[in-house]
Amino acid sequence: MTTLTGATLFITGASRGIGLAIALRAAKDGANVAIAAKTTEPHPKLEGTIFTAAKAIEAAGGKALPIMCDIRSEEQVQAAVALTVKTFGGLDVCVNNASAISLTGTLETPMKRYDLMHHVNTRGTFLVSQTCLPHLLQSKRAPHILNLSPPLNMKPHWFGTHVAYTMAKFGMSMCVLGMAEEFKGQVAVNALWPRTTIATAAVNMLGGDELMKASRTPDIMADAAHAILTQGKDCTGNFFVDEDFLRSRGVTDFAKYQVDPNTPPTPDFFVD
Repeated sequence: MTTLTGATLFITGASRGIGLAIALRAAKDGANVAIAAKTTEPHPKLEGTIFTAAKAIEAAGGKALPIMCDIRSEEQVQAAVALTVKTFGGLDVCVNNASAISLTGTLETPMKRYDLMHHVNTRGTFLVSQTCLPHLLQSKRAPHILNLSPPLNMKPHWFGTHVAYTMAKFGMSMCVLGMAEEFKGQVAVNALWPRTTIATAAVNMLGGDELMKASRTPDIMADAAHAILTQGKDCTGNFFVDEDFLRSRGVTDFAKYQVDPNTPPTPDFFVD
């Protein structure tokens, strides 16, 4: 399978950034995309809503279903997945992209922030996957769960400065490890992570214009995700890094993904 034509994708946090880029790449194939995100009204500091994302997806050639959904709510997730299946007649791909971040140490992390990261990242990923799986198991294509989470790297320095965030992101990765084994031969389950920082609202918040210039565009993650999602069910249990995977597929030009061609991209977390 080399295309997502006619496939139905449920993507969390797809109103902007990497989630939207993955949706737009699928839309070029003529895919159906459910945009499960919270932003329904324009935000003063964040671009995009579920409705602007839907317009962009349809302009790119796909069909869009904007759904206001907080993935911390079991009821909202269940309703969103049910609406997706009712609208498009099934479900083929689940992309767990939504995430919360706080790069704070143990003494500087309020429990409210800790809870947010774990409720969105680990619990949200488990809940969305759990809710999508009965429908993925009925897919006539090569069904897939893709988590935007890092390789499981147990080196202490990835924990020492922001242990709460690291645990929350690695929780997403452990979902990959476990579900890939549990549903082997039925549903492919993989992770994708960027080798460098990606120019998103989160990166802008963390490092401003300087870090944005030293980042790659979300298109590199979209291209890597597309290549993964068009693999068969036997491609499972992998922790892919965008650049490495695209190189294995014959891509050699990575300058096209740089925000500023004159600024080398900054390595991302969790990748040695």
